[in-house]
Amino acid sequence: MDVFYNPKGVGDVLIIPLEEGNRYDVHHENSGDITKITDSKGTILGYNIFHASTYFNIDDTGKIPMTESLVNQLKQLFQNNNVSDPLDFDLSPKFVIGYVKDKSQHENADKLSVCQVDVGDETLQIVCGAPNVAQDQKVVVAKVGATMPSGLKIKPTELRGVPSNGMICSQKELGLPNAPKEKGIYVLDNHYRVGSNFEF
Repeated sequence: MDVFYNPKGVGDVLIIPLEEGNRYDVHHENSGDITKITDSKGTILGYNIFHASTYFNIDDTGKIPMTESLVNQLKQLFQNNNVSDPLDFDLSPKFVIGYVKDKSQHENADKLSVCQVDVGDETLQIVCGAPNVAQDQKVVVAKVGATMPSGLKIKPTELRGVPSNGMICSQKELGLPNAPKEKGIYVLDNHYRVGSNFEF
């Protein structure tokens, strides 16, 4: 998962988004420099940490990966401010190298394929609409929980009645420079290791 820090644009605030929510249905609860953001059902949508530079050594700006070190600093800050919320963030990589083990035609859509994709520790079923997806390819997979550069959050879904857990990405969807204009997934060279983190 990622956090956001933009001191010039937003101020000295560390933004920790957890869930998407209705912007008209949010509640704020302050505990020192910690603001917890929830919806009317009590779901925690995220936290804003004000005066962040006094608590964290943040060298980067923009989107920053959450790390174990940052989680430990957050836990200490929460403890100091008597905030008892559990901080069980999923720090596993969300953009990984996948291997298309099998591709079959979607039973209810001519332009969709149902792919079985090995991502190292599990095999995901992903429905893909790219015309160039094929068996035995190495690809970039955005797993459930990933946030795309566009802001889209990947969730389990069904496409025409078939479950899909993740997305096989194109270069354009990954925001890569000089991405080709034609539609299609990003097919990787064979030297990439299945299950490894994809850096971009």
